[in-house]
Amino acid sequence: MSRSLRRDLYAAAAAAALVTAAALVGRHIQHTHHTLFVSWPPLLASWGPHVGPGTAAAVLVAVATVAYGPVVAARLPWRALLVAVWATATAWIVSLALIDGWQRGIAVRLTTRYEYLQVIDRFDDIPAALRDFTAHILLHSPDNWPAHVAGHPPAATLTFVLLDRIGLRGGGWAGMWCITVGATACVAVLVTVRALAGESLARRAAPFLLLTPAAVWLGTSADAYFAAVAAWAVALLALAVTGRSVWFAGASGLLFGLTCYLSYGLTLFALIGAAVLLLGRRRVREKPVLLVLLLAGLAVVPAAFTPAGFDWWEAYRLLVTRYYEGAGGVRPYGYWVWANLACTVLITGLATAAGLGRAAAALVRHRGKALTRPGSPHGSGAQARLALLVAAALLALLTADLSGMSKAETERIWLPFALWLLPSCAFLPRPRAWLAGQAVLALLLNHLLRTGW
Repeated sequence: MSRSLRRDLYAAAAAAALVTAAALVGRHIQHTHHTLFVSWPPLLASWGPHVGPGTAAAVLVAVATVAYGPVVAARLPWRALLVAVWATATAWIVSLALIDGWQRGIAVRLTTRYEYLQVIDRFDDIPAALRDFTAHILLHSPDNWPAHVAGHPPAATLTFVLLDRIGLRGGGWAGMWCITVGATACVAVLVTVRALAGESLARRAAPFLLLTPAAVWLGTSADAYFAAVAAWAVALLALAVTGRSVWFAGASGLLFGLTCYLSYGLTLFALIGAAVLLLGRRRVREKPVLLVLLLAGLAVVPAAFTPAGFDWWEAYRLLVTRYYEGAGGVRPYGYWVWANLACTVLITGLATAAGLGRAAAALVRHRGKALTRPGSPHGSGAQARLALLVAAALLALLTADLSGMSKAETERIWLPFALWLLPSCAFLPRPRAWLAGQAVLALLLNHLLRTGW
């Protein structure tokens, strides 16, 4: 066994040990103090082995991707590969969701008392709802918003209001919107990796992006939709700084602005965007209009919501107050600050733990080459650039962790960040073995647990 393979296995074993420790310690804390507010720590889930209509399809997608994914990803024309990744990712997410059946797996996920569809009728007058939005955030306020509505800026809820207005009513349509749009996040990550680190690494990452354990929570969660918007903001910025149209920078800014009005926590995507600008700094110096367009696009969404009466900063301040009024004020920081990372292992898989180890080694070994010209098709410079991109995503995730505003449920909340850790798997040899591990983990999670999201 080679030294590098041993290091991969050590990293995977350490990640597995972290999950085991989080489960054992979490069960003890929950049993003795009842402060975690999760039934199967570190996940919001309960034990419940089951099979369902999606079982056969999920196994079929997994087997086909493990057997043929690396070869197909290497040989398909690029545009055909992007379509194939989106279609296969959608099939994987839907089949996993259908293990719980259509109703529980998709149709009712966004209709519970915590979710956005509960307040559709309160947005009959959208301008009035925006003006009064902050008045209903606190728990003791009159007609306080459900948890997810209060916990996000109003663009999140407005998405489902607009779906309802155009006739796509109910949880089924809302769920499928999140799945089909969310699956495009995989495509956006691939576009970014190709632009910044070359096509070879993007093709190696493709099977891992679509066959991710995160798919268990991508279907059905609004965070899948948020992940896609944020991912395309990064992808368009990567295209802009690698010689494509400067107008991509404006579109990127528009999506970054929308991202901030979908989720407060996703403002941390600024760290990933900064990494993209750093990697494309030569183009930015040559075309300073890129920054002008980026900032102009970024201002559009705030310019729409602020005059309408929604104060982002005031809403966030009230949300922090509400968070500590509820479970956020009870859940122990000392446990969740590391158990959240165990949740991340479960949504990204042991392959990603090994891939992150290789990414760290590549960044240390070739750190000077990370800032050479983006888009090189091969070589240590490409590896270093990919490693820097992954490191920025990891930094954003760790910042969210240390903030204390993400205590539990991060298997869902951190989906937008987690997808950017998966490209590190491009560094791994023997991709089929690692892919098989990813698939088995996802299938076990969805068949043995009744997940809360």
